[in-house]
Amino acid sequence: MTTATWDPGQYLRYGDERGRPFVDLVSRITSEACTVVDLGCGPGQLTPVLRARWPQARITGLDSSPEMIARAEEQNTDPLTEYAVADAADWSPEGPVDVLVSNAMLQWVPGHADLLLPWTEHIAPGGALAFQVPGNFAAPSHRLLWETAARPAYSRFTQDLGPRAAVLDPADYLALLSRPGWTVDAWETTYLHVLPGEDPVFEWISGTGARPVLQALPDEVRGEFEAEYKAALREAYPRQDVGTVLPFRRIFVVAHRTNL
Repeated sequence: MTTATWDPGQYLRYGDERGRPFVDLVSRITSEACTVVDLGCGPGQLTPVLRARWPQARITGLDSSPEMIARAEEQNTDPLTEYAVADAADWSPEGPVDVLVSNAMLQWVPGHADLLLPWTEHIAPGGALAFQVPGNFAAPSHRLLWETAARPAYSRFTQDLGPRAAVLDPADYLALLSRPGWTVDAWETTYLHVLPGEDPVFEWISGTGARPVLQALPDEVRGEFEAEYKAALREAYPRQDVGTVLPFRRIFVVAHRTNL
């Protein structure tokens, strides 16, 4: 199975749009915190959101991508913030955590729902587990990606990519995490991102969901694949006077542990 790498520059091309759900998520966390862990922190561009919310907390940003962590460390000037490479599937803290937050990362972890209850055992009384995941895997952007990848010219390179990113519905997360001692808030929002430029939906998804496919294709066929995929995206997301509108569904969960 091919392991795709991350390009921080491509990911940050739409940094403001990608960051808005994180701001909305953090705004719903009522816990005060001395320790904050960000699982899947990426290049650290959203750490200032955490710092503004918890000015005195020790913040630890973790990501499985060495490229992302290198970018985060390069720009870090905060003595109370540290970054490290870590796999969320194997993560376990040395002590209780006040706030554990994850932004658009869990969809990449197979069986991530099985990790959530064990993670709550590490949350200190009065603390919170909060995460946001994309809920758009049935959208044209993803459907067309895999339909194109399944064509004979490309399928021999993409058929062994492994499980695709996947998430549950908000009600499923609510049912999973709701139990005595916890209050759970789960909801969904569809953002309408207005994107400028040529082939903006391709530029967006090539920094995230399309990475495994694009990196699995050899140079001699990637250009042809991109041309076919871009054409399909332009038809599915036609440019309007205001730009290209990309509807993007997001799923949010904030679980607070009662202070007992």
